[in-house]
Amino acid sequence: MPTATYLADALKKAVESRQVPMARLNNMVHRILRSEFAVGLFDNPPERQVPDVFHGLDVAQRVAEQSIVLLKNADGQLPLTAHVKTIAVIGSHADVGVLSGGGSAQVDPMGGNPVPQPANTGLFDRVVWHRSSPLKAIRDKAPHADVQYDGGTDPEAAARLAKASDVAIVFVNQPSSEGSDHPSLSLPNNQDALVSAVAAANPHTIVVLETGGPVTMPWIGQVSAAMEAWYPGIRGAEAIANILFGDVNPSAKLPLTFAKSEADLPHPQLIGQPSPASDTDMVEFFPGFKVNSRKFDVAYDEGLLVGYKWFAAKDKSPLFPFGFGLSYTAYKYSNLKTSKDSVAFEVTNTGARAGAEIAEVYATLPPASGEQFNRLVAWEKVRLAPGESKSVTLRLDPFYLSIFNADKDAWETGSGRVYHSGWHVIARLSPARLYSFGLTPTHDTNSHHHSICDRRFSSAARGNS
Repeated sequence: MPTATYLADALKKAVESRQVPMARLNNMVHRILRSEFAVGLFDNPPERQVPDVFHGLDVAQRVAEQSIVLLKNADGQLPLTAHVKTIAVIGSHADVGVLSGGGSAQVDPMGGNPVPQPANTGLFDRVVWHRSSPLKAIRDKAPHADVQYDGGTDPEAAARLAKASDVAIVFVNQPSSEGSDHPSLSLPNNQDALVSAVAAANPHTIVVLETGGPVTMPWIGQVSAAMEAWYPGIRGAEAIANILFGDVNPSAKLPLTFAKSEADLPHPQLIGQPSPASDTDMVEFFPGFKVNSRKFDVAYDEGLLVGYKWFAAKDKSPLFPFGFGLSYTAYKYSNLKTSKDSVAFEVTNTGARAGAEIAEVYATLPPASGEQFNRLVAWEKVRLAPGESKSVTLRLDPFYLSIFNADKDAWETGSGRVYHSGWHVIARLSPARLYSFGLTPTHDTNSHHHSICDRRFSSAARGNS
């Protein structure tokens, strides 16, 4: 973010004193202008026009629908059907909106924030909601059902409503913004207790998570279904309802790992910034807004073991692994062939619904590389009608199969093994065997075939544990 700390008057003084060469400033300007010329801002400058708000709403909804990850669906709880007569919608201000991210990514909601903020709330402490009501969207999808709402502030009251309903849908959230860390992976404001109370009252409990990242779920074994909706945007409620009722078949996969607890993370305890020791520690970040400038050290000693690689190398079973995501249909992989620079296979939709499968290809480098994990090296989203099969060929970029030789100051490619699809490789990362099938390699990347072994969904894959 451009601030007065290094830019503006500070940069002007640095150039005038020759601390920063004029050539460096010219280079900075050059890179900006080069990009503007490259996208045609000078040859075809934008014209003032009325924004197409409706198109924007449609795009926002499609993005949310393609991003929501179905984490659990025990015994086909979802999609909901027209036979549901009573629905309890609980928590997370689902009567008025969906949660938005904070900080520089914050987009002010149309019509203003529907959830009043406490007095004297700081700029980066605001919790903002888009006026897209899940309660209304669910009622629109189930016009003949009795859909009631409870705010979730009293778990006992929420449990009573859930017990009197055919289905309970609990919305939970974890607000996030730049400039601060979460104290833990737990949901704030006693929401875990809320979910547990509702699930104890109604076995048909569905949880919709509105979070910016992973959270722990001590109640996951109690609920029948769960989905990660992230911060779903200005048409988030409509997108969530389309997933809940099956108008959209979920296809997204997790872009990160959900740990079972903080103890499984590389850094279970976060190092916090020291409090200001004096007024001089508070410096102006931009006009009228000061921040704590005290420095502190954080040791990132996990090296290459970032994200899913940490869990693989340390043989830790995650709650939900990187690349995981369920669907309302099923897929079969076959005819796998590999070469040095590509992987080919066939994907078949064996279910009764149209869907999209994201095929993931992982590679294992030779032991000499020192990597005790599989690398994601290629992927593709394949859209399939019921019963349809498609042949897919994915190119393996040599860069993704390389390791950096510091002595030679160069990237090197070694031989290794290629595994097709996140199903198998992630199953290896998780002793819980979360996935439905695997591919057993028989040769290294110089070979052309791998044998295929089919597996049925384990109870964990179906979300029963």
